[in-house]
Amino acid sequence: MKFIIDNIFLIALALVSGVALLVPYLQQRGNKLSLLQATQMLNQGKTLVLDVRDTSQFAAGHLRDARNIPLKELPQRIGELDKLKGRAVIVVCQNGSQAMKAESTLKKAGFADVYGLQGGIAAWQGQGLPLTVKDAK
Repeated sequence: MKFIIDNIFLIALALVSGVALLVPYLQQRGNKLSLLQATQMLNQGKTLVLDVRDTSQFAAGHLRDARNIPLKELPQRIGELDKLKGRAVIVVCQNGSQAMKAESTLKKAGFADVYGLQGGIAAWQGQGLPLTVKDAK
C-alpha cells in the first residue's frame, strides 16, 4: 500500500497514457478502405470518388474521375450527387481525417455505401499510385 501512495502520480500517468492510446481504437471512425480495397472498387467501376479537399489541392492532383466538392461546401452542394445515390462512394481528403465528416454528411443524405480512403491522398501518393491533374468537375 505504501508503494501505491508513494508512486500515485506515476501510476496515474501510466493509466492516463494507456487510456489515451486506446481512445482512437474505441471511437467510431466510419468505414475505411485500404489502398488495395479502394483500387479494387475503382477497377470494378460504378464507384463515385468524392474529393473533399480545396479546389487548389484537387487541381494539383486527384484520383481518376473524382468529383471535387470541398468539405465546407458539401452540405449545400450535396444535391449535385442525388442521381448517384445507388453507387458506392469513396471519400478522399488529404490525410484521411476530413473524410469522416463527409461520410457522416453523405449518410444523413441517404447514401448507403460510403467509405473513407485510409490515409487519404497522402497515402495514395506515398505508395506511388497515379494521380490525375486537370480541372475540377
